[in-house]
Amino acid sequence: MTDEHVINKGLEGVYFTESAICKVDGQAGRLYYRGYSIEELSKNSNFSEVTFLLLHGKLPNNREMLEFNQSMSKERDLPEGMISYIKENAQKMHPMDVLRTCVSMLPAYDAEAYDSSPEANFRKSVRIISKSASIVAAIGRARANKSYVAPDPSLGHAENFLYMLNGEKPRPEMVKILDIMLILHAEHSSNASTFGVIVAGSTLADLYAAITAGAAVLKGPLHGGADEAALSMMYNIGKPENTEKYIEDALAGRQKIMGFGHRVYKTYDPRARIIKGYLESLQTGNSEELKTLSQIAMRAEKLMIEKLGASKGIWPNIDFFSGPVYVSIGIPKELFTPLFAVARSSGWCAHMLEYWQNNRLLRPLEKYTGQLDLPYVEIGKR
Repeated sequence: MTDEHVINKGLEGVYFTESAICKVDGQAGRLYYRGYSIEELSKNSNFSEVTFLLLHGKLPNNREMLEFNQSMSKERDLPEGMISYIKENAQKMHPMDVLRTCVSMLPAYDAEAYDSSPEANFRKSVRIISKSASIVAAIGRARANKSYVAPDPSLGHAENFLYMLNGEKPRPEMVKILDIMLILHAEHSSNASTFGVIVAGSTLADLYAAITAGAAVLKGPLHGGADEAALSMMYNIGKPENTEKYIEDALAGRQKIMGFGHRVYKTYDPRARIIKGYLESLQTGNSEELKTLSQIAMRAEKLMIEKLGASKGIWPNIDFFSGPVYVSIGIPKELFTPLFAVARSSGWCAHMLEYWQNNRLLRPLEKYTGQLDLPYVEIGKR
């Protein structure tokens, strides 16, 4: 009898659950959160409202938005023990390791950490989403040898992050750009980190454990770390006129060009298109560094599309243009992936709350390819 098990490498093309949270149409290059297109949300909404949408399944009215913002504001400050941990370790560890550890510490400060009721899990979701931004801002401060800045209850989520990171209230245009970036990174169906969250949560581990798993998965350069790698490539290119030779040489050496290609999208990533539009608008009147990065990005994109776009289906993804946009609002490169986690925490929590409504332990199979019934040989005779 022939063993005909089909192996889907990387679980590509495998469906493991149903969800009403996110629709990724990779063929048409469309993305929807709870039925709303990413173009509509990025144009009209903000991250707090999108977070409400992901968690509740609907857009809030004025009263609901006010109450939700108040609940996030109440959860934003960090406990002293966590602040001390960040100060001690932020310069010794990768920021994602510090963030992951801080998330795993949150049960120590939560009286209902092990209450698994839907109501408690929703409140924990708000705590995780609110505090993750404060944790990353505190990491940024500590890495710059600066003291912790407590959140301002009068400020919104994106505005508070920039305030806590820089110690001063940001310009409205900076807040708008960060809100857009957070919206675009908030959710993306069953990506690697979201799947990691659900795998952990399917064992009925608590929400903090599940989100910690998601942060661990996100760290990798093939997932959350790709935007940092793409920006490093642009710095290595150095000057716009070096771009084409660098890309040609990299392709000839079969090197991966970070920020291009996607497991799901077979056309232009709609999030990348939105970010590119902002990057183009930012080039005028900004620093020489940003102008240089923008020119390198545009030239690299043009060459890559000519060579691999239509022929290979390799198009820019969200990571490629993210780095220069973050640079425009003063986000250090080492905080790119943690900031991705700040945004994606809303999607992670939404998926876990949804999955727990009809939980089933995730336990896939693997095809064994080793030997069987080997005779045991005593150690002295081997």
